[in-house]
Amino acid sequence: MVEFCPKCGTMLRPQRESNGRNVLLCPKCGYRKEVGKSGKYVLSQDIRHSERERTLVIEGGGDVRILPKIKGEVTCPKCGNDEAYYWMMQTRRADEPPTRFYRCTRCNHVWREYE
Repeated sequence: MVEFCPKCGTMLRPQRESNGRNVLLCPKCGYRKEVGKSGKYVLSQDIRHSERERTLVIEGGGDVRILPKIKGEVTCPKCGNDEAYYWMMQTRRADEPPTRFYRCTRCNHVWREYE
């Protein structure tokens, strides 16, 4: 259950004080609400990820010829070639544009471009 500050509307964060009491604290205005001993707020817990949620790492050696190719619009910073394979991946938050990766067709150098 999420609670919001009645003064400023910011989400309250659970915190354990030095005396052992659990409180909900507003990080913006300092509003403080004591939480009873009912234990309905969990202050910390381990997060376990399933195999499906883990990051997929693609190592070199795969057939890059299946990737789309671009010519004339990019230049390899290592050898100056103007032809590269490219792919896009969401490396930052979902509300930001994806990152475009390039692999040079001549020297296999890989670089990225943020949009």
